Amino acid sequence: MENKKIIEKVKNRVMEMKGVCGVFTLDADDLENIKEQEKKAEDMTLMGLGKGDNQGVKEVINRDVVMVFTTNKEFEWPCSPQVILMKEGEKIGEEMDDTEKLKEYEETGDALVIGNIVIYDKSSISSLTGTSKPLVVVMPPKECPTVEEVPEINDVVLGSPSPPTDEYLKDRMEAVCESGMGSFLLGFNIK
Repeated sequence: MENKKIIEKVKNRVMEMKGVCGVFTLDADDLENIKEQEKKAEDMTLMGLGKGDNQGVKEVINRDVVMVFTTNKEFEWPCSPQVILMKEGEKIGEEMDDTEKLKEYEETGDALVIGNIVIYDKSSISSLTGTSKPLVVVMPPKECPTVEEVPEINDVVLGSPSPPTDEYLKDRMEAVCESGMGSFLLGFNIK
């Protein structure tokens, strides 16, 4: 099967996912722009108190084919965590979907729970000022089982773009932005 047909097949699979509004294949210029946007976003994380490390996007843009798709509120996000907090190479917190587990952490008194983010030990963030290394906010790569089912491709990965990249992608797609609209980057290799 030729590459164009494989790419079209993947686009159709993406459009079958609940909450997906549109899908668009990106070119080399887009990937360069995304690299620039993500580099800028690295230093703007947590209003400058931390550094970003968007591992998902970094993996996506190293695939043969990269697509963006927009989502609405009905989209079912990949399993948690979407965000992992690291300090000096150690995982100190993460985003969680499990409300029961969040309550448990809240009740211990040692943890700090902010929305759906848990920091396991409050003392780990007390030294973020001064000379300590900055907090690193990691956005890990995610799986996409629906697309992984396409037999002509492999190495499927999802990445959640930073706000500047998200804005660029929506502009590139000429998406009519509605409340709750998001975007994801999808990368894969053709076998």
